[in-house]
Amino acid sequence: MSATWLMVLASLLFSTMGVCVKLASVTYSAPEIVFYRSLTGALMIGLLSRWQGTSLKTTVPAMHFWRSATGVTALCLWFYAMAHLPLATAMTLNYSSSVWMALYLIGGAVVMGTARVDGRLVLAVLTGFAGVALILRPTIDQQQLWHGLIGMMSGMVSATAYLQVSALARAGEPESRIVFYFSVGGIVAGALLASATGWHAHHWRGVALLVAVGALATVAQLLMTRAYATGRPLVNASLQYLGIAFSFLYGVWLFDDRITAMAIVGMLMIVAAGVRATMLRTRAAPATRTVPPIED
Repeated sequence: MSATWLMVLASLLFSTMGVCVKLASVTYSAPEIVFYRSLTGALMIGLLSRWQGTSLKTTVPAMHFWRSATGVTALCLWFYAMAHLPLATAMTLNYSSSVWMALYLIGGAVVMGTARVDGRLVLAVLTGFAGVALILRPTIDQQQLWHGLIGMMSGMVSATAYLQVSALARAGEPESRIVFYFSVGGIVAGALLASATGWHAHHWRGVALLVAVGALATVAQLLMTRAYATGRPLVNASLQYLGIAFSFLYGVWLFDDRITAMAIVGMLMIVAAGVRATMLRTRAAPATRTVPPIED
């Protein structure tokens, strides 16, 4: 299968995972879903690594700890947002991470004085945040401002996690090891938070949804990894935003989500800003190893 179709399928699976998260949130809290999603992912990656003969032993545990801490935080925030917002809205706010990454890079360049700030990158950031504002405005009208801010925070924290993933890749850590320790962090954090807030009883439908969340996320990540390994990074990064379109269709079809024209314009602005920011970052650092974002 070509890299293009791998990315399309990965985006579809991530969107389908979002549907399962939204359905599971009727019964389970966000920490519980994070726990079971991470448990499923750790088991799948552990078995795959054993089958491939890949070692999960790491020499940089501290880097994995901080990557897991930020990644799991972003995952909890994202799952909470998906439970309370239209699916496409929650997905878009989380995908604003590319815009936040660009903002972090601009901030780093200004503070360190190591590089000239690209005005085109600044424009992309401003466009992205204008899109976020357009999405949050109808959210305010629906008295869901808090949930919208949580979704925005998931994108902001995800950007930090992605930068740490890039650092781990530069340190020579393979994708499977990064995903495995992220899943371990999700198991620990999810268990602690769920124990504090309370666990819910299981039923067959709930168990099926929880397993589906973990399986869909893990398979989608493996497909995305393969796509980034064989395809063009910028094309892959652009196709990833198909997840927003798939989520929009799912939301209208399954949840009767009503997305305003203003919110749609905001989504398009975030997608355009994210693609543009990715393009500029890729051109600025052509020799840097490209790592696919790990779903948070």
